[in-house]
Amino acid sequence: MLDRGGFCRFFRLIIYSGEGAGLKNRKRHVNIPIFIPHLGCPNACVFCNQRLISGKKEFSPDTVRSEIETALSTIPAGVEVEIAFFGGSFTGIDRPLMINLLDVAKEYVDSGRVGSIRLSTRPDYIDREILDILKNYPVGTVELGIQSMDDRVLAASRRGHTALQTETACRLIVGYGFRLVGQMMIGLPGADEESEVMTAQEICRLGASAARVYPTVVFRGTELAAMTEAGEYTPLDIETAISRTVRVLEVFAAHNVPVIRVGLCASEHLTSAEEVLGGANHEALGELAEGELYYKIICRELDVAPPRGGRFIIFVPEGEFSKAIGHKKRNRERLMSRYALCGITFREAPRLRPYQIRIDTL
Repeated sequence: MLDRGGFCRFFRLIIYSGEGAGLKNRKRHVNIPIFIPHLGCPNACVFCNQRLISGKKEFSPDTVRSEIETALSTIPAGVEVEIAFFGGSFTGIDRPLMINLLDVAKEYVDSGRVGSIRLSTRPDYIDREILDILKNYPVGTVELGIQSMDDRVLAASRRGHTALQTETACRLIVGYGFRLVGQMMIGLPGADEESEVMTAQEICRLGASAARVYPTVVFRGTELAAMTEAGEYTPLDIETAISRTVRVLEVFAAHNVPVIRVGLCASEHLTSAEEVLGGANHEALGELAEGELYYKIICRELDVAPPRGGRFIIFVPEGEFSKAIGHKKRNRERLMSRYALCGITFREAPRLRPYQIRIDTL
């Protein structure tokens, strides 16, 4: 399964503030993505167009070192760096190639220039033999393309594995001491809000240290596009995708599991009408969803204790200011109107966790 957290075109670095994003004491984290499009993937899921999304159509092992060197030349000191094998199902590729790529990445870790290795794969390409191999290398994180824990949805999406296989893979990954990142999708065929909330809950229960959430985008040339044109599938509109994404974000927040990506990375490949038939394709989808969750949380607090005096301060976690105030400051404007306020000030405060707020009256 292609890890969509790396879909920002080849060579573009994936940067976020650690897997506890929002806490200022965390170092900035950079993934150096090495894309392996479709290699190792045993089947084509209905939604998948990996070559389009990754921006890379071919893979040559001979270029891996130059790609890593190019990326390292742009990274400042004091940043946590991982080499991340994204694209196909890494643990399903030909074993000699997998070992070769791990050997190359290990050289950079041994030299101290890179901290660890990250990889993405499918649940049905995880077993003890594979994890024994990975344990011989400085692999820190395994990202698992879970997508759904509902067998009906998995079958309709032609994932080729079951929820039980996913549970077994998660338990093995965590049991071997690797960090588990669970990737899930919103709006798959046969999915509804209830199945998506259940999937998020299962990802938390199975020990994930972080998650990625991807509302479904319908790319031309996929089986899902054909299903859409035949009236067999209805893509989510943006507002519905945001609403359903917020529900799973609430689950992850309640379990203190950080969501390190919402939605695909913005690029010309992912916004062109020539490539996208429909679905939740918006360059600021993650910001809209995260902002909507903050809006809901703030409204809950204000509904319980209505503001007095017409002015107040909302304290939010460090690094979460832009999310809390909303895309294009839409949360501030909506709160002013809904509660007939004279003024709102947003400020960051230490020791608050993501999606935890404090409100004081001015």
